[in-house]
Amino acid sequence: MNGAESLVRTLLNGGVDTCFANPGTSEMHFVAALDRIPGIHCVLGLQENVVTGMADGYFRIARKPAATLLHCGPGLANGMGNLHNARRARSGIVNIVGDQATYHRPHDAPLTADTEGMARTVSHWVRASARSTEVGRDAAQAIQAARTMPGQIATLILPSDTSWDECGSVAEALPVPAPPPIDAFAIERAANVLRSKERVLILLAGHGVLAPAQALAWRIARATGAEIMADFVTAHLARGRGRMQLVRVPYNTDVARKTLEPFKRIILVNAKPPVGFFAYPGKPSTQYADDAEFVTLSRPDQDAVAALQALADALDAPAAEIPDPGPRPSAPTGAVSPDGLAQAVAALMPDNSIVSDESISYGRGLYPHTFDAPPHDWLHLAGGAIGDGLPVATGAAIGAGGKRRVISLQADGSAMYSLQALWTQAREKLPCTTIILSNRKYSILIGEYAGVGANPGRTAMDMLDLGNPDLNWVDLANGMGVEAAQARDLDTLCDLMRSSFRRQEPFLIELAI
Repeated sequence: MNGAESLVRTLLNGGVDTCFANPGTSEMHFVAALDRIPGIHCVLGLQENVVTGMADGYFRIARKPAATLLHCGPGLANGMGNLHNARRARSGIVNIVGDQATYHRPHDAPLTADTEGMARTVSHWVRASARSTEVGRDAAQAIQAARTMPGQIATLILPSDTSWDECGSVAEALPVPAPPPIDAFAIERAANVLRSKERVLILLAGHGVLAPAQALAWRIARATGAEIMADFVTAHLARGRGRMQLVRVPYNTDVARKTLEPFKRIILVNAKPPVGFFAYPGKPSTQYADDAEFVTLSRPDQDAVAALQALADALDAPAAEIPDPGPRPSAPTGAVSPDGLAQAVAALMPDNSIVSDESISYGRGLYPHTFDAPPHDWLHLAGGAIGDGLPVATGAAIGAGGKRRVISLQADGSAMYSLQALWTQAREKLPCTTIILSNRKYSILIGEYAGVGANPGRTAMDMLDLGNPDLNWVDLANGMGVEAAQARDLDTLCDLMRSSFRRQEPFLIELAI
């Protein structure tokens, strides 16, 4: 048994049954082992940032890590944008990165790079296997790291000779570490804050915004009068009927400061104190009141459900049903608008859909109009590196076994970073409906330009414009094997959405906005 074969069998022992791949020469023995040994679903991505983004989306829905297969340091470098996003989303991924053979590295061949150094910037765990006998052991530890709560990025660097050399050894799955226990003092301190009758905010993030934790947070809020919000950069929220009508801390620092100003006590559930994405001249970095006091109920690596259950028990909070949000809206008609798009999604989405949201500025107001949609999962860009929406949607569809409708709300500029994901959707015949919000400009950057106090001239505006020539998303999608059509009004949008939801294959709608 060579090292590559021991790697495949160790991955299977550890429950890793999906590999998102863009391989090269150094990984051919691993590819051959995947071919010979059944059990791992191999999904090809045409660019490494698609590969890593798919692994992120897969984890968010399947709640277990997939492997990626990347070619040497440059392949890892191509995938680092979405590995950054995955790390911020706290997704578990096992990266397998090929490398030069150990005896070839001193010759400084063209693809030689500081792969370990690059990996450390986006990984919680990094190791380079030194010989074939160590590959299985190292892989088992990588899986253990990736499965460690709430999810970690583990990168195993595999020199090509450790793949082809014999004497590989299969390792059994290692136990997943239990999350650190909840601090009883933190429970009591939070309970005392909630008993104080002051205006208190419970800020949820991580597992704290999934359905089981929401039910407990609602009980606590009903019993104490506390208010609840979600962190803006929360990667995955449970939404729709039966779930809380959660709103996120606003993106804009001025709006966020105004929203959070009344709260002098903030209880953190898998969250951290909110800060702005960027610094702006003359504005604070933090988004909360200067005299706000924070109480950490649970850290991101702790069990939010256990923490909220203990707090509910400490408060003797009675059972409380989350109220019905009201009737589901009807399909909208007329001119395209952000509210109309949100209403169309709420009116037409199938039950248990998944929404991958990289709508950027156009989608800031989607939440209020989709509270009364059927139960669904909403996935956000967590790390700010644009280009994750289409890959995350693709990985989420695979993580759901192709049995759930995935709706991508996707800005046109960021879609160009990773449009190759459409090809993978076509190859895998995934039930993905992509709605491209086509305004032919980097709209968010126009707002950011104003936010830093600059007055844009012709050169600046040309760098924020996607016209001349216009992107043709119908042709782009068709070139990737995905059927597509354009909508210029809400009536056409709704007709195309209904039609796409009846298909198993992917479909793209270019929505002119």
